[in-house]
Amino acid sequence: MQKIIFYRFGIGDPDDPEIYAAPALHEFMQTEKGQWVKANCADPQYIIRSDKLTWGQQVIVYGEVEDILATEYCLRWAK
Repeated sequence: MQKIIFYRFGIGDPDDPEIYAAPALHEFMQTEKGQWVKANCADPQYIIRSDKLTWGQQVIVYGEVEDILATEYCLRWAK
């Protein structure tokens, strides 16, 4: 099993970051990459952390996939 960060994005410093992150998370899950994550990752999760560089919040979508699927992911979307 490989743990992969599928997507990350920043938001400002809102009072309720969960509410502000929800639309962007929904949009991501509708993309080709998001659909792949839904189909191949049993338990995709996200975490919201402080981003000291921008003084905002950073949202990170991550999960575990089998090794062969991690290879496919890297071939398709790794930078």
